[in-house]
Amino acid sequence: MTKSALKSAFYKNQAPISEQNRSQIVSRMSLLRTILLIIISIHFKLAHADQVVLLDTTREATLEWTRYPYGPQAQTPGWVEESFTDFVKGINWRSYVVCDVAYHNVNNWLWSPFIDRGSANRLYIEIQFTIRDCSLFPGNALSCKETFSLLFYEFDAATREPPPWQTDSYRLIARIAAGEGRFNQNSDVDINTEVKSIAVNKKGVYFAFRDQGACISVLAVKVYYITCPAVTENFAHFNETPTGREITIIEKQNGTCVDNAEPYETPTYLCKGDGKWTILTGGCRCKAGYEPNYTNKTCTECPLGTFKSPEVTKCTPCPPNSNASKTGSPFCKCASGFYRHPNDGRHMPCYSPPAAPTNLTLLFVDQTSAIISWSAPAKNESFSSETNSKIYHSDIVYKIKCNICSPNVVYNPSTDTFNETKITLTNLEPVTTYTVQIHAINSVSHINEFKRHSNESSLVAVSDIVFSNTSLLNIPLDLNEVKTGQAEIVFTTESVLLSTVFNLRILAITNKDADLEWDKPVQSDFPLEFYEVRWFPKVELDAINKSALNTKETKAHIVGLLENTEYGFQVRCKTNNGFGSYSNMIYAQTLQSVGSVYDDSVQIRFIAGAIVTGVLFLVIFIIATVYFMRSKHQDDLDKKSTNHLPLPLDYASNEVNSMDTTPIVKKLHLNVTTPLFGNSRSYVDPHTYEDPNQAIREFAREIDANYITIEAIIGVENLAMYVVVD
Repeated sequence: MTKSALKSAFYKNQAPISEQNRSQIVSRMSLLRTILLIIISIHFKLAHADQVVLLDTTREATLEWTRYPYGPQAQTPGWVEESFTDFVKGINWRSYVVCDVAYHNVNNWLWSPFIDRGSANRLYIEIQFTIRDCSLFPGNALSCKETFSLLFYEFDAATREPPPWQTDSYRLIARIAAGEGRFNQNSDVDINTEVKSIAVNKKGVYFAFRDQGACISVLAVKVYYITCPAVTENFAHFNETPTGREITIIEKQNGTCVDNAEPYETPTYLCKGDGKWTILTGGCRCKAGYEPNYTNKTCTECPLGTFKSPEVTKCTPCPPNSNASKTGSPFCKCASGFYRHPNDGRHMPCYSPPAAPTNLTLLFVDQTSAIISWSAPAKNESFSSETNSKIYHSDIVYKIKCNICSPNVVYNPSTDTFNETKITLTNLEPVTTYTVQIHAINSVSHINEFKRHSNESSLVAVSDIVFSNTSLLNIPLDLNEVKTGQAEIVFTTESVLLSTVFNLRILAITNKDADLEWDKPVQSDFPLEFYEVRWFPKVELDAINKSALNTKETKAHIVGLLENTEYGFQVRCKTNNGFGSYSNMIYAQTLQSVGSVYDDSVQIRFIAGAIVTGVLFLVIFIIATVYFMRSKHQDDLDKKSTNHLPLPLDYASNEVNSMDTTPIVKKLHLNVTTPLFGNSRSYVDPHTYEDPNQAIREFAREIDANYITIEAIIGVENLAMYVVVD
């Protein structure tokens, strides 16, 4: 229908409208216009989301919706199906038109078909319509309105019977008015668009349009629901997800990994009410053997000769000494005779077990011991990289194998495996030929043993076993089970020599030094090279902490001994055929240090001083006693010689004046006619003489010394002595 025809139809049905009603309609329409602007803005925002269309009248050739009233008995024309055409816009739609403004109590209903909601939680209905301004019908309109009602009715199953049309059975969605504007005979047709939505629970829904006296044309109706579109993120695919029943509800969607990918964390995405995804968590990654294509978000299979492991980001050519025989390989298998180092990733080269040690040399051998040295195996030529070369060499350990060695043989180093390049064997048998093998082992040597219990496909798990240089040293190895590089050496121990040093003796010993001397051994068949002297504290005879020196002379000066310690000493000779047996052991104890002797000397001096003091007191006592005894003896002689010697008057009588206080000595000096000791006498102090006999000789010069005997010292203070004169 053209614009002119539509206007003619409206003019035919126009009715007069009062001025009061017109002002009410204008004010009401202004409010509705504001609301419609808000709704339209929401509509344009939602238009960016994906829509699943359930009904679109613009694509229908005919509609034939249910109408009421309808038929000859209808009091009003009601809804009429017509075509709306606009050649400029390329429009040719089937539409419904109603304009019963010239009737009272208008109640026209139009029902959509039953619409199955599918997986929708919320349905949207978009209506495009036009509406006449009531001012076009002055005086002719009996019930002119500028709105219509949109209602819905949910139902669990479609039915061929017409839907219920009673008002109480339907729920009102909205009362719709023109938002873009109403047109009259002076304006073009204004097409209004209105979008409404409802939450749905049942299987489907009927929509209803109710006219109560408006002049409108429902040009197009579209029913749809909004979904968050199907997307692929982080190599996880998220299906199209309907939005929630309410705009504010967020729907959580779990993703599924794309082909040849596996999840590293459960991928989830949140679908908002506007149909947009938000907050992506988790995701997937391409499996081993597949390369990620970030543009297409797919995983591409690796071609032949390449691999893809977690250590690399894309399909990579196989490292040296490995190959991939099929597409999509997670790693490259090592070539025959090569193995991947367990500490290396699958992107690293494959290694072969180490080659044999080189420069195997017998450094020393005698009757019971031998020292063997060697060099590390030559660098594996498969690896020119300096880094790989270092890994290869630092991982090597060694194991010794001696088939005829007795259990008494002692190895140093003593561990089952070791990383030194020299070993000492002791407790060997004299004049015995030994074959010793040195085996070089690294971590890949053990993979041989693991492969006996696993097939090639499980080599990945084998590579995950971590070995270190330390762990290899602690693993008892069966050389029959591992791949090693070996070298061997054959040697014969020397015969036992009968040359023995005799008469070992100690010439001198101090607190730290000792001088030894010995006799040459019995003449042997081999010329002497030197003598070996060894010594050790007696308490450590069974220990290995021994000291030794070599000399070509038959004497030795040993220094660095511990003071006041008993040592054992032995000597043996060395010929060009080996060492002889040790001499008999002799023992000697070192002296104390100077500090200790000084302490003892002080103590001895203290004791000696005390003894000398006592002796001195004893001598003084003897002198005093001699002096006293001599005086007494002289008195006796004086008494005996009274008949021969003239005596003073004082001594002529036996009576002595008791009142006479004159000293006896004085009287004796004055009255003696013939002095006993000469005319002049000097005082002799015994304290000034070290020898009491000398004091006696000075004191008694008139008496022959042969007749004087000191019997005892009777006083110390006055040095009184008891002296006997024969």
